[in-house]
Amino acid sequence: MNAELSDRQKEIVNVSLELIAESGIQGLTIKNLAMKIGFSESAIYRHYENKIQILVAILNYFEGNAARFFKSEMNMEADAVTKIEHLFLNHFRTFSLKPSIVAVIFSEEIFRNEPVLIEKVAEVMKNNSDHLKSIIQAGQKNGEIRTDIEPDHLSVIIMGSLRMFVKQWHLSNYSFDLTAKGAGFISSIKILITK
Repeated sequence: MNAELSDRQKEIVNVSLELIAESGIQGLTIKNLAMKIGFSESAIYRHYENKIQILVAILNYFEGNAARFFKSEMNMEADAVTKIEHLFLNHFRTFSLKPSIVAVIFSEEIFRNEPVLIEKVAEVMKNNSDHLKSIIQAGQKNGEIRTDIEPDHLSVIIMGSLRMFVKQWHLSNYSFDLTAKGAGFISSIKILITK
């Protein structure tokens, strides 16, 4: 996360995620947020100028979580395929705990008229892709991951399949256990990328 949030800002972010879970991003308004938290709209404006800033804070939360996990995986003594498996599992756990994050980070089509949000989503995706690519390159160098596909392409294939799998879960109204079913999905990814 770019900056540490105050307790009140964390509360606003968490309640915003609850509102999004209940009624989508369209349901996230300063008025609805103030009613749900139980204080005035002006109190929210003291912490965030508008809804866009709140959404950026949510994206920062996700980005910070992903960056911490990527960093710990990079420093872990494990093969590249295990690191990729752990990354998937971490995403599945994060999304399972806060499903409304999916609605935010996978909503770039809704954000197209909000350059700040498009830029933030692009930044999150690029950072995740760069971290994944470095794990793939190390795995290729060590002979664990296939070398007949470029690291950039493997990264897109892996991230794209993760995105599609999570989006299916989201669109099914969370009808299956993402982490449990995700274990089988990860096994298929491993078959695709290993030598």
